[in-house]
Amino acid sequence: MPQPLVSVDQLRFRWNRNQPPCVDIEHFEVNAGERIFLHGPSGSGKSTLLGLLGGVLVAERGQVSIAIDGQPTDLEALGSAARDRFRVDHIGFVFQQFNLIPYLSVLDNVLLPCRFSARRNQKAGPAPQAEARRLLRALDLAPELTERPVTQLSVGQQQRVAVARALIGRPEIVIADEPTSALDAQRQDRFLDLLLQECAASNASLLFVSHDRRLASHFTREVALHELNRAASVVEEAAS
Repeated sequence: MPQPLVSVDQLRFRWNRNQPPCVDIEHFEVNAGERIFLHGPSGSGKSTLLGLLGGVLVAERGQVSIAIDGQPTDLEALGSAARDRFRVDHIGFVFQQFNLIPYLSVLDNVLLPCRFSARRNQKAGPAPQAEARRLLRALDLAPELTERPVTQLSVGQQQRVAVARALIGRPEIVIADEPTSALDAQRQDRFLDLLLQECAASNASLLFVSHDRRLASHFTREVALHELNRAASVVEEAAS
């Protein structure tokens, strides 16, 4: 069997040592090119899990291993700077709060991964600016907006800028935390089409979190957090 791209084993995380864990996962795998829809109620650990998979957070115990070109890397064993380098090289992250740089233009925000990662810059093609503009056009951002500061954009427009930034440079993994929350129904469909096309073109794995179960049919696998995360199951049982 082919080696999974992402492998999670005995992963446990809690925000405060005096509290029970909010993530407690025995095992979870993601294969190259998989499109996974993660869902669960508020408090089920969705965003925390994405942070652990992306190396933004470090687990209390357990392992997150990502195999790039057949070479597995244990994120928990890396120092902070090494995790940051690994993430910018290999992971496109759409944060729930976007995390755009307010004093940069739309175009410069999209190009940030290419400026920090030679690998992403090379994979963006001979003209990364042209690739950034292509992604923005595909996401229905008017060309005249590309030179504006992101603070002049609506919330929905800022969300699409964050998605273009995640996609540029063809990362092996795209992690998207509620990426359609600020989009209307028509733009949701167009956005999903682009996201899935771009991931398919580079054989990137997609981990997509949303509370909107109607979107699940676009994906190859649907995962309920309460079935994967033992900590979420305990919370759900206590609330019922």
